Amino acid sequence: MIVMQLNDIGKSFGADPILSKIKIEVHHQDRIAIVGRNGAGKSTILQIMAGQIPYDEGDLFKPKDVSVGYLAQHTGLDSERSIWDEMSKVFKDIIALEKELRELEEQMANPDVIESHETYEQLLHTYDEKQNQFQSMGGFQYEADIHSVLQGLNFGNFDFNTPINDLSGGQKTRLALGKLLLAKPNILILDEPTNHLDINTLNWLESYLKNYDGAVVIVSHDRYFLDQTVNIVYEVAFQSSKKYHGNYSYFLEKRAEDYELQKKQYEKQQGEIKRLEDFVQRNIARDSTSNRAKSKRKQLDKMERIDHPDLDDASAKFSFEIKQKSGNDVLKVENLLAKYGPLDQPIFQNVSFRVNRGDRIAIVGPNGVGKTTLLKAILKRMEFVDGEVQIGTNVDFGYYDQEQSTLNRSKTALNELWDDYPLMPEKDVRTVLGNFLFSGDDVLKTVGMLSGGEKARVLLAKLMLKKSNVLIMDEPTNHLDLDSKEVLEAALANFPGTIIYVSHDRYFINRIATQVMEMTHHRVRTFLGDYDYYLEKIQEEEELKAMEALKQQPQEEDQSGKTQFEQDKQLKREIRKVERRINMIEEEIQAHEQIIEEQEAKMADPDITGDYSQLQEINQTIKEQQQSLEKLMEEWESLQEELESYEQEA
Repeated sequence: MIVMQLNDIGKSFGADPILSKIKIEVHHQDRIAIVGRNGAGKSTILQIMAGQIPYDEGDLFKPKDVSVGYLAQHTGLDSERSIWDEMSKVFKDIIALEKELRELEEQMANPDVIESHETYEQLLHTYDEKQNQFQSMGGFQYEADIHSVLQGLNFGNFDFNTPINDLSGGQKTRLALGKLLLAKPNILILDEPTNHLDINTLNWLESYLKNYDGAVVIVSHDRYFLDQTVNIVYEVAFQSSKKYHGNYSYFLEKRAEDYELQKKQYEKQQGEIKRLEDFVQRNIARDSTSNRAKSKRKQLDKMERIDHPDLDDASAKFSFEIKQKSGNDVLKVENLLAKYGPLDQPIFQNVSFRVNRGDRIAIVGPNGVGKTTLLKAILKRMEFVDGEVQIGTNVDFGYYDQEQSTLNRSKTALNELWDDYPLMPEKDVRTVLGNFLFSGDDVLKTVGMLSGGEKARVLLAKLMLKKSNVLIMDEPTNHLDLDSKEVLEAALANFPGTIIYVSHDRYFINRIATQVMEMTHHRVRTFLGDYDYYLEKIQEEEELKAMEALKQQPQEEDQSGKTQFEQDKQLKREIRKVERRINMIEEEIQAHEQIIEEQEAKMADPDITGDYSQLQEINQTIKEQQQSLEKLMEEWESLQEELESYEQEA
């Protein structure tokens, strides 16, 4: 069922067109990502879909009974209420009905109110009706829903009577998201929902959105999150939109394939045009060939020209070099402890680890465990630190500060670099900034005028020029658009030095890390691998703990002689078996869809439009692929039902 449709939507700000011919279709249960460069108009599209701003042209269709929930970027709850009271506002109708039920119960228990048997029967009838309504509205579940969402968004240890105005900006943003999730609109529109979420909370949100009973439309720079949650991608580029079926990784592959195909078709047509133009020019003046030349000229005039393919992919261009190699032993940390002040409780303690030259260590852990503090402690940028930090021979640290506090708001982008490297010619400084997408007078903007992404690129430019052999980076992908992240990853992958970084970007961790260091308030643990390997090990640990817990319980044999423990193991095996088959089917579905798209593209090739036998062959291939696709979809639906029944049993 279509719950929203945008047809040829256009939007301008002043004389500048931002969007034109935007086409988006949202079905119930769709999981949609809208991607594109910073400034492409993604947030504007979400605001139009949510009814926050008007559009200038086109049509937006939405059934009257379809509800829309919208979370804007940097949105935080501003309320004098407590956490619990603010979340409960979502269920005000249920709470009002619950109050009516309590009042009816009091009346039925009060003999002074009941004048006759008929009065009691009437009260009982009213009570039954309202209780049925209460149940159908989820009245027996709403408090559990609030607890579940607050737990998932990392408020499990909070006093729910805490006033919201006492919370930090990030906590208020998480509560705004939680309130929206509890409202359960038919269309959930989320603009950068992963901001201020740690990895555990991200995992919870992914699971929640996968099972959400409605459509979800997301703008996010978190590629791992998009891969886990969406099945449709709309790319916004050059003011228009293009639809891709699949997750973000599939979109990247398909976009590259489409570009190469269009490029070949364009080059082929350009060759044909040149050949015809040359023929016309040589033969138009000759009596013997003039008619043929005129015919070719008509052919040229009628030809439907293929546009030159363009990718909206202007990206920063840079690489990290080093002045000199460090020693093999880069860093040794022993029993490190950090506090906010001399009398405060420790932020973290018992932190010990070693770093060798060439290591790429990602530091992960919940918000608040002191990951940023650890980086500052290593760099000796904070007080109230006990323990030992030994720095190796020839180690030269380069620091990327996620708070961007090392930048001077009153300086221009040009002077931020030039003041640090005064011997560089101005044109060289401008060239460096040009490589980071600062062109023309952009370099004369003050830092205070720059966006978060532009400030991030200035910091990266300064870091590149420093040529340090050990990079200490705190959330380096924050504020960067998707293309800039790809460039940063490529630069760090080729970096000949050592990298220690904090990140919530799981895709980035997978690309760069050779070790993952998990941090808590009381210790650190190192896993030799990328983020997926870390997840696998954590899951294994949880399964082992669960098995040990089951072994400790008295095991009662059922009629078949199997213990409950053995039954649970068998059930988990069946679940994993079904999940593996579902994953295989999804890969096969994606392969069949790709073949269908490729064959349909071939049918549009002007070289074979007159070749009936080849067209028939292509059509037959499409038909066969579609038949296979239908069978796979039927099996996929059946397996999903089977998996759901297993999960309910578990």
